[in-house]
Amino acid sequence: MRSGAFLARVQERGEYPTVQEADRAARVVLALLGAHVVGEERAELAARLPETYALILLNPLQAAEPLDEDRFVRATAAWIEGATEQTARWDVSAVLSVAAEEAGEDLLRRVLLQLPPGYDVLFGHPEPD
Repeated sequence: MRSGAFLARVQERGEYPTVQEADRAARVVLALLGAHVVGEERAELAARLPETYALILLNPLQAAEPLDEDRFVRATAAWIEGATEQTARWDVSAVLSVAAEEAGEDLLRRVLLQLPPGYDVLFGHPEPD
């Protein structure tokens, strides 16, 4: 996938007025996600993203411990200037739902197995109760 197409989808999904805002959200969210997804799944997901974003996923911010979905959203808000938890949740969902589409069902399922409960909603694929 080309970077422009990926960003256009993030921009549309997140309803960002500029591509720069979509890029900022994608960079932060993927850097945080990369700290939580490891091994073959991280490499496979990176291979399905544009090179710029693949490198961000493969060279993540360091996390001392796995963040549950609420803490992941708060961490995103801390990295995006002027973000609130509500806007950060929107940013996370915009980026991760596009990443989920690129991943496909099998890879997404394996990625979600590495993450604490609740991430399925962030990826736009809520599991039935």
